[in-house]
Amino acid sequence: MMNHETITYQKTDRIARVTFSRPEIHNAFNSTMIAEMTDVFAEIEQDDTIRAVLLTGEGKSFCAGADLTWMRGVVKQTFGENLDESNALAECFYRIYSSRRPVIGRINGAAIGGGTGFVAVCDIAIAARSARFSFSEVKIGVVPACIGPYVIKKMGEGKARELFITGERMNADRACEVGLVNRVVDDGQLDDDVDTLLKSVLSSGPEAVAMAKKLVSEVPDMSAAEFKPYTAEMIAKLRVSDEGQEGMDAFLNKRKPNWVEED
Repeated sequence: MMNHETITYQKTDRIARVTFSRPEIHNAFNSTMIAEMTDVFAEIEQDDTIRAVLLTGEGKSFCAGADLTWMRGVVKQTFGENLDESNALAECFYRIYSSRRPVIGRINGAAIGGGTGFVAVCDIAIAARSARFSFSEVKIGVVPACIGPYVIKKMGEGKARELFITGERMNADRACEVGLVNRVVDDGQLDDDVDTLLKSVLSSGPEAVAMAKKLVSEVPDMSAAEFKPYTAEMIAKLRVSDEGQEGMDAFLNKRKPNWVEED
């Protein structure tokens, strides 16, 4: 375990476990948490021993948005100071979203305001049935700006328009219906389902997983003239790569590939 003020970070069994650790205020974030999250994900990106990331919250909440004490300070800041804070938050979300490692969200409780952004940047999010969600920014006269690109990618423009404008309070089933989370399970089943998902991720080729993330992120913005050669080159490179050769040989010879640990 590595020491931080607002989060905990552990590496076990090829998994980086990042936990919002301010349960007394429902894991609300401030500038310190934003900086620590950004630094941790930068470190994860450079660590080839890590195969997946688990993101969750300590206690009863996932992340209840911005810390009220921090917000009181933000209210008094100049435009320039606010811009610096906002750029730091935008960088934090991008760092998580663009990680080569698959990021699994264990949504153990409320994710409100900016907290929903941390859900949206997860590749796969599993929510406890008791979890609650809201894009509540409009209720205080602001908008979900820094999280917007990721929420819109995940849910689509139509649902984002509706929920950004209304600030609707959602239960977990509604969050799954609109595409913010991938799956909803009973609270007592959350850890088992997350563990099963992590095992599935670890059985996949690490480079293939990284390229799958890249494929999904980049192809939607390409024209046919761009995505045809891009995708053809991607699969050709993977087929002749060490990992691709190992994976195909293991499949053809009915054995486990070398990235899967023996039971």
